[in-house]
Amino acid sequence: MTDTPTPETTAVEAPGVPAPPPVTSMAASKKNSGVVNPYFWGTGRRKSAVARVRIRPGDGKFIVNKKELSEYFRLGKDQSAARKPLEITDTGKTMDVFVNVGGGGTTGQAGAVLLGVARALMKANADHGVKLKELNLLSRDPRRVERKKPGQPGARKRFQFSKR
Repeated sequence: MTDTPTPETTAVEAPGVPAPPPVTSMAASKKNSGVVNPYFWGTGRRKSAVARVRIRPGDGKFIVNKKELSEYFRLGKDQSAARKPLEITDTGKTMDVFVNVGGGGTTGQAGAVLLGVARALMKANADHGVKLKELNLLSRDPRRVERKKPGQPGARKRFQFSKR
């Protein structure tokens, strides 16, 4: 046997180096398995909070940062804000929601989750878009914290004026 390369061997194959695994396209493997992509994605932003939302058909789980919704958002208003798009579209019991959220405070994060869930629901079923648009749940809330001005204690507050 000789170590000269033959047309059947490639430059990758060398003595002592394991051959790489065969390359298969992701589309082909997903197509063969019958599942294209079980998740629908949505991104929501509010103030400085960002939420990455994945939804899929399921039994109604709502997980935020690997915790249950009621465990992560302690306030009822934040919990109801996060669930609002599901309640409007009557998909609360038929969709599993998985959220990664960060930045900002709890109210900003709840608003970001609301927008992300609404966008993901619209991708899952375009018919939900009519209901969500009517209630203005698909538009980002542009309000942000106003910056502090120089020579003042806050954005709008002034130091007490003294005439003498």
